Amino acid sequence: MNLKDDFEGGALDGMKTGQGAALDAELELALRQFKQSVHAWSESALSRPRTVEARKPHRTGRLAAGWALGCVLVAGSVSGGLFEQHHRQELARMAAARAAEQQKLAAAERAREEEELLARVDSDVAREVPSAMEPLARLMAEDESR
Repeated sequence: MNLKDDFEGGALDGMKTGQGAALDAELELALRQFKQSVHAWSESALSRPRTVEARKPHRTGRLAAGWALGCVLVAGSVSGGLFEQHHRQELARMAAARAAEQQKLAAAERAREEEELLARVDSDVAREVPSAMEPLARLMAEDESR
C-alpha cells in the first residue's frame, strides 16, 4: 500500500470510515516501534565503553614564552656587548687623554731643564764685558805699582 496511491485514489474519503482507523493504528504502531528503536539505540550508546582521548596541552603559550625569553636573551647579550665596547672606548679615550697630559708635562719638564742647562752654561762660559774705562784703569794700576 503506497501512501501516494491512497491519497490519489480517494483514501481520504475512506479515512472517515473504518479504513482510517486501521491506518491510525498502523501509524501509531510504526511510531511506537520507532520510539522504542530510538530508546534502544540511546541505551546502547550510553552503555557502551568510551575511550576518552587525553587532551593535549596547548603549547602555544609555552612556545610564545620561549620565543619571548629567547628574544630577551639575545637583546640582553647584544646590549651588553655594545655597553662593553662603549666602556672600553671610554677607557681608551681617558687613557689617551692621560697620556697626552703626561706628554705635555714631560715636554714642559724637559723645556725647564733645558732652560736651566742653558742658563748654567751661559753663566759658566760667559764673561763680563769690560767697561769702557777698564783698560785704562789697568794701565794706571800697573804704573802705580812701579
